[in-house]
Amino acid sequence: MKILLLCLFVGVLLYSGYCSMGRNRTVGDFFLGGRNMGPWLSAFAYGTTYFSAVIFIGYAGKVGWGYGMAALWIVVGNTLVGSLLAWLVLARRTRLMTARLGAMTMPEFLEARYQSRAMKIYGALIIFIFLVPYSASVFMGLSYLFNQIFGLPYLYAALLMCLLTALYLVMGGYRAVALTDVIQGMVMLAGVGILLYYVLGATQVGGIVQGLERLAAINPGLVSPAGPGGQWLPLAALVVLTSLGPWGLPQMVQKFYAIRDERAIPPAMVVSTVFALVITFGAYFTGSLTHLFFDKLPVDPATGKPTPDMLMPILIHSTLPELGATLILLLVLSASMSTLSSLVLVSSSAISIDLVQSLKPGWARKHGVLIMRLLCCLFIALSLIIALVKPAIILSLMAISWGTVAGAFLAPYIYGLFWRGTTPAGAWAGTISGLGCSVILSLYYRLDAAVIPLVGSLSMLIPLLVVPVVSLVTRPLPAEVVERTFGRDEAVKRQTLLQCKEVESS
Repeated sequence: MKILLLCLFVGVLLYSGYCSMGRNRTVGDFFLGGRNMGPWLSAFAYGTTYFSAVIFIGYAGKVGWGYGMAALWIVVGNTLVGSLLAWLVLARRTRLMTARLGAMTMPEFLEARYQSRAMKIYGALIIFIFLVPYSASVFMGLSYLFNQIFGLPYLYAALLMCLLTALYLVMGGYRAVALTDVIQGMVMLAGVGILLYYVLGATQVGGIVQGLERLAAINPGLVSPAGPGGQWLPLAALVVLTSLGPWGLPQMVQKFYAIRDERAIPPAMVVSTVFALVITFGAYFTGSLTHLFFDKLPVDPATGKPTPDMLMPILIHSTLPELGATLILLLVLSASMSTLSSLVLVSSSAISIDLVQSLKPGWARKHGVLIMRLLCCLFIALSLIIALVKPAIILSLMAISWGTVAGAFLAPYIYGLFWRGTTPAGAWAGTISGLGCSVILSLYYRLDAAVIPLVGSLSMLIPLLVVPVVSLVTRPLPAEVVERTFGRDEAVKRQTLLQCKEVESS
């Protein structure tokens, strides 16, 4: 049964890539699906990229074990801030402004908005340095998973994952990714439903009400809003990091660039928000119940040390029947493959779109799609090499990648969208302060896993203060550049509002 379902899953991926292959005539078609993605495709692309396998295998057990039901604050943050507000606040303005500026990537947007080619190159380097290790870590996780479930050697599992990703991504580009994301999203929703059904029905839990009562009997703090011991600060840092972080991640923002038009945004927002609520609740609620199944942390067979990373795999294996466990395997595979394909696309675009077009525009115009496909293969191969070698520095970069990339891009991106007074110097100050805060503090605390979420949150919040302060005391962009960036429609709307205020005051 496991092999049959896996083959069906792989067949869907390859078929979607084949069907989308003939529609990729330009770089815009390959990277953004021609900016013609409908609401369902866009919503599932956003949701499946947002939630990778880490949420089920690592975060759910670790956070649930440490904070109990207080982990559900992450569900609230991811649903309302990471999904609902992200679509409500960013989607329309991002779609309009990037189309007006002709920007397809985050570095291209920063270059056009702040009239700085150096910022484009800087942004591309950040993406390359921090997202490629992230994709390598996903390959590593998938390879370990296949090794444990199917008994496939790590090397062969890694090669299989790389070949599969290369085939369907290089053939179909973003359109193939979006099509498969709908299937993968449905698998994830079904998997979460099955997980909740069997966990809540287990004798250790006995339903929601009895499960909460049993948790309170173990430790009243496990059902407290602040968690055991009132650990509100690290929990708040996790909420900020995982909820506000997607606002500045290139692989997430890309979904707003590609949506068809403004009318597709409201339904996409609803679907994405519901998806986030179901996935995060299923993961963190289940993780919060782990104290009912374990008296102490299980031991990792590879290291011989207790670890929360083994909580969810053991719980799934012991609680679910074989078919249910297989669907959870496909859930993890779906979450990982979607995140992985988005990371590869964005990482390859950092070179093909952001650097090649700057240095060799003639090549980019003539061979853009071919260059993108070749670079996708190159980045997949590079990720494979990293996944096989597993150097310590790569694992360290992966640990801080989320906070570093979001910290570098979040403030310049948001202020660039909404505040006409943002200056190039302010944007530079924001992006450098975010990058510096993340790297320096992470190294200072020696990549302590307990401190990384707080460091990542500070790396996003500090630039939000730095950008306006520096912008107020530095030279603004020429008025005609700002008007061209925000468009005539925004200028007319602003003038109309001023006239209305004058009429009301008179």
